[in-house]
Amino acid sequence: MVELEVKKKKKNNSCNNGGTVKGIVTVNPKPNKGLTSKLIDWFENVIVKLMYDSSQHQHYLSGNFTSVPETPPIKDLPVMGYLPECLNGEFVRVGSNSKFAPVAGYHWFDGDGMVHGVRIKDGKATYVSRYVKTSRLKQEEYFGGSKFLKVGDLKGLFGLFMFSIQTLRDKFKVLDFSYGNGTANTALVYHHGKLLVLHEADKPYVLKVLEDGDLQTLGMLDYDKRLAHTFTAHPKVDPFTGEMFTFGYSLSPPYVTYRVISKDGFMHDQVPITISDPIMMHDFAITQNYAIFMDLPLYFKPKEMVMENKLILSFDATKKARFGVLPRYAKDELLIKWFELPSCYIFHNANAWEEEDEVVLITCRLDNIDMNMISGEIKKKLNHFRTELYELRFNLKTGLASQRKLSASALEFPRINESYTSRKQRYVYGTRLDSIAKISGIVKFDLNAEPESDDEKTCIEIGGNVQGLYDLGPGRFGSEAIFVPKVPGFDSEEDDGYLIFFVHNENSEKSEVHVIDAKTMSADPIAVIHLPCRVPYGFHAFFVTEEQLQEQAEL
Repeated sequence: MVELEVKKKKKNNSCNNGGTVKGIVTVNPKPNKGLTSKLIDWFENVIVKLMYDSSQHQHYLSGNFTSVPETPPIKDLPVMGYLPECLNGEFVRVGSNSKFAPVAGYHWFDGDGMVHGVRIKDGKATYVSRYVKTSRLKQEEYFGGSKFLKVGDLKGLFGLFMFSIQTLRDKFKVLDFSYGNGTANTALVYHHGKLLVLHEADKPYVLKVLEDGDLQTLGMLDYDKRLAHTFTAHPKVDPFTGEMFTFGYSLSPPYVTYRVISKDGFMHDQVPITISDPIMMHDFAITQNYAIFMDLPLYFKPKEMVMENKLILSFDATKKARFGVLPRYAKDELLIKWFELPSCYIFHNANAWEEEDEVVLITCRLDNIDMNMISGEIKKKLNHFRTELYELRFNLKTGLASQRKLSASALEFPRINESYTSRKQRYVYGTRLDSIAKISGIVKFDLNAEPESDDEKTCIEIGGNVQGLYDLGPGRFGSEAIFVPKVPGFDSEEDDGYLIFFVHNENSEKSEVHVIDAKTMSADPIAVIHLPCRVPYGFHAFFVTEEQLQEQAEL
């Protein structure tokens, strides 16, 4: 998550076959194994031995968080039930999958990006998993071990030393930062004929899905050198215009930069957004006419990291949550309107739209967040961690903001029928959390229904606006569920489609893909695909349609 300043260097824009492929940059870093590298390694080993407690349990490197090797395409998987024709395509999910053991600390955000794919065609399924071939991964493969700084290292005085070691490796060209240092482990999006794998401290990587379902990293996308900053893991594609809206955040001003990318892939000029301090802005939202930015008090605080022995990311509950609403084609930030609400943090938004003078945002809101919860040790059950579905409203005429709770805790990874992105929709599909990163069920919300009024309710159950709940059962945990419509667009009812997601059984150590009816949320799945190997818990998923597969095949 921490962005390092990258030196600008000229790079060859050709692809592996020697020719330019639609502006994709071949990633070919030049690390150095010389004497300087060995001396820095020695210094690092001394620091780790003197300052790091190696007895700490690394929760996110154990159990079903443990990394797995790549798996080439395995065809004709066992399928219980049937796979509808609209699921012809490839279901992909990316996650953190470290190829090499960490030198010291480890945070769940630190692992190398691995994409797990299930190619579905004519009722048959193929499974594959591949690393995203990032500059970071290629360089660590060259050295045969971990070399890049990790978020899990950035705690206390030890974090300062580890950052200094990273700086030395950059200064003496042991590591090559000219292609960034991201992991491509967070999310995926499809735009302008390309499937992009994303990490918010880097630029997008382009992944090609081959006919047999295999996954190939083509390179990095810099939009003809117009992208010089980081790129959010959660850009928004407007299904009505075909445009993509995105932003990046930085540790130095401007802390946030907004961009619009046309339907044909042209990135327009940057629009800096002024905020007071460097923050982690993980998501944003768009409506038909506006972009919504979230200035929330999760700060990068290196001084407090050292003085108070904290992780570098620190939440300040005394500060208000600020939301900026900007006309989405603005050339500068002069027309942005800022609204304040009680302190909170938001990882993921479901959708946003306009109602008369108001902009409405449907989101998963946390009262507080401690990033240590997903680093090292972790409690198995949620205690003080509350994340709930909320409706936020920003009145552009009066300048007032309001919020309304729509669910009990704990809910995350909200998704919708993406044909409705930026427009008013009725249904939200979220995941019920059992622990910080374990999903015990899939929940369907009807925003037209009133939520139950019991503020003391401590779990999500059917009733009120909770229209359906698919419980995974004891010892079974899932992933973000993606809605796949039977018919794209508005030619069918909004919830007429399927939800597809990974499930892992911790008792049998077997993994599956479940397909359920999004309209009925029946406990009986439409299909269960039995996978040939374990799929670790991960981050975000995406469904690439058959039409998109054929389009990107031309890359």
